Amino acid sequence: MVYFVATPIGNLKDITLRALETLKEADVIFCEDTRHTLKLLNAYEIKKPLFSCHKFNETEAGARILSESRSGKKVAVVSDAGTPVVSDPGNVVCKTLREAGEPYTLIPGACAFVAGLVLSALNADRFAFIGFLPEKQSEKKAVLEKYKELDLTMVFHCAPQDVDKDVKAMYEVFGERQAVAVREITKIHEESVPFLLSEGLTGEKRGEYVLVVEGAKEKENPLNSLSETEHIEYYISQGLDKKTALKKAAKDRGVSKSDLYKFALDL
Repeated sequence: MVYFVATPIGNLKDITLRALETLKEADVIFCEDTRHTLKLLNAYEIKKPLFSCHKFNETEAGARILSESRSGKKVAVVSDAGTPVVSDPGNVVCKTLREAGEPYTLIPGACAFVAGLVLSALNADRFAFIGFLPEKQSEKKAVLEKYKELDLTMVFHCAPQDVDKDVKAMYEVFGERQAVAVREITKIHEESVPFLLSEGLTGEKRGEYVLVVEGAKEKENPLNSLSETEHIEYYISQGLDKKTALKKAAKDRGVSKSDLYKFALDL
C-alpha cells in the first residue's frame, strides 16, 4: 500500500498524529529531498530507508514505488513541505499507481495555498488554485489570459525572486485588482500583506509566497444604460412580445416586472 503523507509547511508541530504513525510504520519513504526529510524524521526519532522522488526522476521513482508496494511493503511518499502532488512531485506516481490498479491513499495535513487563502481574507466561497506561473514573461501572460474573466478568487504559488515579475504580469493582464501576499506561513515571521496590483508588493522578497488575487468583477449589462422604456423597446425590436420584453428587461436590471410595468403601458 502507498501512502502520500502531508508534512509541515513551516512549524514542525503541524505534523499530524496519523502522519507520524504512518511514517513510523512505513518500510520505505520516498521524498523530494532526502536531506530535508531527514530533518523532519530526526525531530521525531524516525529512522527509515529514504529514496528520492522528485520532478527529474518521478517516472522511474513511480515504477519503483509500485514495485515496492506490490511486494507487500508499506510505502510513504512525502514532498519537502505540505501535501504531495499540489505544486509538488507525486502526480506522475498517482497516475502510475492508478493505471496499475495499485491502491493508494492520502494522509492529509498542511497545504500552503489553503492557509494562504484563509489568511488573505479575500472571498473563499469559490476559488481557483493556479499554482506557479511559467518563468518567461510572455508565457506568464498567456496563462493569466485564460483566467482574466474568471469571477473567482485566484491563488498562486510564487518564489521570492519571481514575485515582482508575476505581479507585473497580473496587472498587465487583469488590470487593477486587490491582492494579498502571504509568506512564512506557520512560522515566527508569518505575514499577510494586502496590496493593489498597480502598486506591486514593496519591500524585500524573502521566503515562499502565496499570492491571492480577487476575481473579475461582474460586467455591467450595457442595456442597463438605456432608459427603462428604451430597454423594453430594444427587446421588442428583437421580435419579442411586450410581456417577454418586460420580463427580460426586469431581469437585466435586477428589479421586479411590476417596477417596469408603467414604462411599458404606452408601447
